[in-house]
Amino acid sequence: MAHLDGVFRREWGAAVAAVARWCGDLTVAEDAVQDACAEALRVWPRDGEPEVPGAWLVTVARNRARDRLRRETARPGKEVAAVLDDIIARTDGPAVPHRIRDDELRMMFTCAHPALDRPSQFALTLRLVSGLTVTEIARALLHSETAVAARITRAKAKIRHANIPLRVPPPELLPERTPHLLSCVYSVFTEGYWPTTGPSPVRDELCDEGVRLASELSAFLPHDAETAALNALVLLHDSRRDTRVDRHGALVPLEEQNRGDWDRDKIARGLQLLSRAAGSTGTYLPQAVIAAAHATAPSWENTDWQTICVAHDRLLAALDSPVVRANRALAIGLRDGATAGLAALDTVSDDPRLARSALPVTIRADLLRRAGRPAEAAPFYREALRRNGSLPAQKFLRRRLSECGANDEGPDSCEPGPSIVN
Repeated sequence: MAHLDGVFRREWGAAVAAVARWCGDLTVAEDAVQDACAEALRVWPRDGEPEVPGAWLVTVARNRARDRLRRETARPGKEVAAVLDDIIARTDGPAVPHRIRDDELRMMFTCAHPALDRPSQFALTLRLVSGLTVTEIARALLHSETAVAARITRAKAKIRHANIPLRVPPPELLPERTPHLLSCVYSVFTEGYWPTTGPSPVRDELCDEGVRLASELSAFLPHDAETAALNALVLLHDSRRDTRVDRHGALVPLEEQNRGDWDRDKIARGLQLLSRAAGSTGTYLPQAVIAAAHATAPSWENTDWQTICVAHDRLLAALDSPVVRANRALAIGLRDGATAGLAALDTVSDDPRLARSALPVTIRADLLRRAGRPAEAAPFYREALRRNGSLPAQKFLRRRLSECGANDEGPDSCEPGPSIVN
């Protein structure tokens, strides 16, 4: 089942895009691919997985879409047949992999159309291109599932009513559309690398999808510095993926990871892309510089925290957000000492946007622990436990509590304060 879930994740966006181009309706396409996945769950375990799973899903989904259109139209029979014949005539032929991937690129840019507001662009891309569930998207956007589902429905309706075409925009419009795509790709990767919920410490299928989409966009836009920076960032992070979890499924912090097991090929590719990203003025380059500093450090003790802090300053200049400020506080604490880090964290501790986030209390607990103040750290670790929906992260936080001589029993909350590097 886990293997098939990975296949469906990988093929979802391309299949929806191919069927949408065929039938002209995003909702029909999405439902048809969902039906095809259900059929695959029934058939593949019995008959074996097809050689090209994506093409199989598209073929079955087309049939489901055709059946639905026949059932739901109110036109007289002859007109129904004429409409369906026209749809079939618009098909480029059999579902072949390269054509399906081209459809996916068209879908990515359609979801980034300026007629849609940015939250709708974001949610629609995560759903139609990357196959995230409404629950996962709601966590990524910090909104309710009901609100996200309604936003996706409205966005699809707007695309239909405005006759927004499923196509790659001309070169002069690419700068307008590309930033949204990069943001969505990075969200897919981070949901895999740092899952917000569930039992898995790492979701390999989402990491793989994020790396794949970043690579595809970088190949499509080889001279775009921000795209190169994102590609470098995900590769440098992904180089450590296999060392972030121990054999018992527990998270391993960066300072305890076996650097000899990091993927040197991905690091080399990431550093090469970093050189292409030198002209970037956005958020991905400073994040990639931080990842590169970790990837090239011979040990935790010999990490270049000065370079990392300078990169955090540059990131803050590009994006002044409470999350950026909280992570910057941790970097300052690791460079200048816990007291300096706690002082920096105090400047963002009361920001209402972090009221439900585990990040600030986890950072505060970690800095207090490093300062040799375990009794003060313990209640913040408990609060981080309460706020964190990831089971592996909760397990790791309980380990930290134990190291502080405490357990996870205690008050449900602590005085509001103002991540552990992994």
